[in-house]
Amino acid sequence: MTRLSHALITGASSGIGRALALELAGPGVTLHLAGRDAARLEATAVACRARAAEARTAVLDVRDVGAMAAWIAGAGPLDLVVANAGVSAGAGGNLVEPAAQIRAILATNVDGMLNTVLPALAVMAGQPRGADGVAGRIAVVASIAGLVAVPGSAAYCAAKAAADAWTVATAPAARAQGVVLTSVCPGYIRTAMTEGNRFAMPGLMDADRAARIILRGIAAGRVRVAFPWWMAAAARFADLLPPRVFAAVATGRQGKPPDPTL
Repeated sequence: MTRLSHALITGASSGIGRALALELAGPGVTLHLAGRDAARLEATAVACRARAAEARTAVLDVRDVGAMAAWIAGAGPLDLVVANAGVSAGAGGNLVEPAAQIRAILATNVDGMLNTVLPALAVMAGQPRGADGVAGRIAVVASIAGLVAVPGSAAYCAAKAAADAWTVATAPAARAQGVVLTSVCPGYIRTAMTEGNRFAMPGLMDADRAARIILRGIAAGRVRVAFPWWMAAAARFADLLPPRVFAAVATGRQGKPPDPTL
């Protein structure tokens, strides 16, 4: 696997972000970890230090443009940046999600992603390139939900679709600057984000397994890593159906409820 000695991860206090940090942790590795929950973030850092990595934490909200830019610019050399922070909620039994929730999901999952990736691109474009012509790698955690418009999860699907499309479309230009961009589209991962779901989650996998799949894809220079493959294929097929047909199939599905904290 490509050596990733200096990595920066948002949303590192739990779920995929924590699993990625632990998978990367080891002697000679420096991890810059951000999250909003100081206690959980420090717990991730302690676990990484137990694996002989240097772990530096920053309690940050990815929606804060200035704070994110300053943190990334001050991190030093970076081999890998993972824009992982995200939030999820749905409409539940309502026809439309609450307006504040829609805006909060888009602000975190789209604006927060850009607040991570754009400063990282600027930093990496100025770094020396390795023998492979790569100056750095950036991964954006989108979702298979971004590959299909699911009724009841409109804001989340829209946000992840935007994250995936922007990353894939920007990848060629970034590569010309020596930066490898990868869109990560996982299916259902066993995390705090999914533990409250009250519906079937086909292909559900543990976060540590997902982290290994993600890191292999990043190291291989893939523009999109979507897994499980069969679930990604099913989402693509479903999105080709006429919207009324897919809506009829999805009617009655018990989706994720609204989140009043967003």
